[in-house]
Amino acid sequence: MSLLSNDDIKNKLDGINNWDYESNSIKKEFELKDFSDALSFVVKVGIQAEKLDHHPDILIHSWNKVKINISTHSKGGVTENDFSLAKLIDEIK
Repeated sequence: MSLLSNDDIKNKLDGINNWDYESNSIKKEFELKDFSDALSFVVKVGIQAEKLDHHPDILIHSWNKVKINISTHSKGGVTENDFSLAKLIDEIK
């Protein structure tokens, strides 16, 4: 899997809901109903990530917010795999 160009990334961002590109990763913050829902969401993301063998950086903050950053660490940037995972994560929410 090769790195995507900045133009490719910008075009692909149009196809997913409210993800941003910054610092060689795509990222999004999710606001859940409560802490329990935030934890449940993180577990569901983890299960999908494990199935793809592609693991995002996840941060639970406040009491109901989850930040997710996705990049292909071994490539040093964003690849098609990152967008595949982002789409799966959006389906979870």
